[in-house]
Amino acid sequence: MKMVTLLSGNDMPIIGLGTFKLRGRDLIHKCLQTALEAGYRSFDTAAVYKNESDIGDCLIELLPKYGLTRNDIFLTSKLAPKDQGANRCREACLTSLTNLKTEYLDLYLIHWPGTQGRKPGDQDNPRLRRDSWRDMETLYKEGKLKAIGVSNFEQRHLIDLLESCEIQPHVLQTEHHPHLVQSSLVEFCRHHQIHFQAYASLGTTTDNNKLLTDPTVISIAKNNSKTTAQILLKWAIQQDIGVIPKSSNPDHIKSNMDLFSFELSKEDLARISGLDSQHHYCWDPRGIL
Repeated sequence: MKMVTLLSGNDMPIIGLGTFKLRGRDLIHKCLQTALEAGYRSFDTAAVYKNESDIGDCLIELLPKYGLTRNDIFLTSKLAPKDQGANRCREACLTSLTNLKTEYLDLYLIHWPGTQGRKPGDQDNPRLRRDSWRDMETLYKEGKLKAIGVSNFEQRHLIDLLESCEIQPHVLQTEHHPHLVQSSLVEFCRHHQIHFQAYASLGTTTDNNKLLTDPTVISIAKNNSKTTAQILLKWAIQQDIGVIPKSSNPDHIKSNMDLFSFELSKEDLARISGLDSQHHYCWDPRGIL
């Protein structure tokens, strides 16, 4: 497993298992077991996924079976938009720790730059996320969070945060794939030593898997004797961008980890990047003040 050393000093696997829409203890147990067997050591969840408690239970049961302890895995969760703001953020984070049955999180993210119940242009949005960040800085100093970051932030949101924070964000997790290449945001993060982690690397089923069925991606996959999913994920990690693919299919979970046995050529990387259409398949934060 390739590791990324965050500005906080801790190491983060470049590949993690996403758990969005994974619900129910039996399904989560099966997915986590398959992932651990395949070599995953990073797991990404969020309060809004409503699966933290089941993930916590399953990890407590499964880790000893593979000779692992809590310290051997990297666990990420996120602040729900409804819990944005001073003290609310702290309470929400402590609830996530309780649900996940852990004394600390390896990474905690502000899930969204806005606040639930407030309009995108609400003048309080910047203040509320700054208040959340101060809570997270305190939790980081207390050792309850090993690294802190944000999700779905645009560059202007990051600039606002960098101007007011004491501890800068260690990670930005956001939508990034060949149909939404965020080159300037990637470069901004690299300049500020913020690890860039992509979600929705494979697109979404609601958009009929347009990424997985893209003719260019299919052609490159055939030439490399790999799946289209492996090509899309490799495109990211070969650029040192983290990925957190989600799947409930055991075969897909395993194959999504098999990304270190091949390299894409410069020509293939360029062809894939050339598919950019600036299309969001998921949340679009552009309207959030």
